[in-house]
Amino acid sequence: MTVPRGSLNGKVVAVAGATGPAGRAALRRLAADGATVVAAGTDPARLDAALDAVRAAVPGARASGQMVDLLDPQAARDWADHIEAEHGGVDGLLHLVGGWRGGKTFADTDLDDWDFLHDRVVRTLQHTTLAFQPALLRSPAGRFAMVSATAAHRPTAGGAAYAAAKAATEAWTLSLAASFAKETPGEGVPPTAAAAILVIKALVTPEMRQQRPEAKFAGFTATAELADTLAGLWDRPADELNGQHLWLTPR
Repeated sequence: MTVPRGSLNGKVVAVAGATGPAGRAALRRLAADGATVVAAGTDPARLDAALDAVRAAVPGARASGQMVDLLDPQAARDWADHIEAEHGGVDGLLHLVGGWRGGKTFADTDLDDWDFLHDRVVRTLQHTTLAFQPALLRSPAGRFAMVSATAAHRPTAGGAAYAAAKAATEAWTLSLAASFAKETPGEGVPPTAAAAILVIKALVTPEMRQQRPEAKFAGFTATAELADTLAGLWDRPADELNGQHLWLTPR
């Protein structure tokens, strides 16, 4: 059995939203670089498929999964506690839970879309960050990352609910970053944990390119590029990374 070795060897990383395109790419990339990855999902078939894909792509991958309802704050806390108890610590939390709702015009905005996005995009991030923040502070190299969108900075007329949800998650993440900067291991000691915001226009997968070979997907970010950026979070000092927007598409 091949055991992966790399710069992330020994790191334990939790991945929320692990069954989506970004999550699957992140699991593969992190496992290939030696990390122990712990995936969360709500659909057992999709979670099993994501883990099977990692193990097939990375022989000897250290990958496991757990069914977690991230809309339940206690379930999120139990997930964080379980990982720390089983592995001795948590070095990363990647929040890759996605979702989009919107319309063509501002007047067409359906506030049911806001309810959906508030729960799926905002509430899940609130629950995971509150659950994992103490463990990330205890890690010698704790990292948190979420994926935002250009819409949070340049909202469209029909995308009010989506832009507002992404803006809310950015603000929440910056508050998490402030907590990492404040709660350092000691006075005058640089922080060891960092929270970063990755900004994209949209994601493109290899399957999307296969299905539409003529499409340019201008400004889109490849899932593999996103995964590389996530894996690279541990290559940068925490005080340099904390609270930063990492733009993966032209501003």
